[in-house]
Amino acid sequence: MTLHREGFATITIGLLALTLFQWGNFWLLGVTGWLWLFILLSLGVLVMAYLIVQFFRIPKRTFTFGPNDVLCPADGKVVVIEEVEETEYFNDRRIQVSIFMSPLNVHANYFPIGGIVRYVKYHKGLFLVAWHPKSSTDNERSTVVVEHASGQSILFRQIAGAVARRICYYATVGQQAVTGEEFGFIKFGSRVDVFLPIGTELNVKIGDDVKAKLTKLATLK
Repeated sequence: MTLHREGFATITIGLLALTLFQWGNFWLLGVTGWLWLFILLSLGVLVMAYLIVQFFRIPKRTFTFGPNDVLCPADGKVVVIEEVEETEYFNDRRIQVSIFMSPLNVHANYFPIGGIVRYVKYHKGLFLVAWHPKSSTDNERSTVVVEHASGQSILFRQIAGAVARRICYYATVGQQAVTGEEFGFIKFGSRVDVFLPIGTELNVKIGDDVKAKLTKLATLK
């Protein structure tokens, strides 16, 4: 397991703040006889330090896939599977699969298919809770479209939540995307939507816990 580069500054600042807090905790409580409160707050500091570090963890994962497989781009839980009108790029009906990422999930995002990146756009927006129906269209978000070798294209969208306030994306138009390579990162709780062609064979259902690069989301036909 490694730590994501997006976390270096956050981890450094967070651990420095916790160190200063613990120093004050020691002098205010540890040396004045409030030992039980000092120990309780010290345990809280250790838990906070662990949570900050684990949020930016990147576990090593090996995976295999077929040429038409769509891999899961994010860790989390499948919260939406429905046919919708996609209005940003395709302007037609698509199957939307939404994955909610809690603060305890790995937050790196990966290309679900390989191909040519045809579209990349960042949108400023609101910070509604990630499971809100309008978060897909109203929240801060980034949209990427990849055209597969079969000629089919899929759109996937990073969506900020009420806590997440920074979306990081690295895809560029014209790039040769490789299945399972990282295309972005979202800091703290968030969501990823995937828009698939009608008729795509799904391999997940609502409520499934999924893992990036390990779960097969669907199969293109």
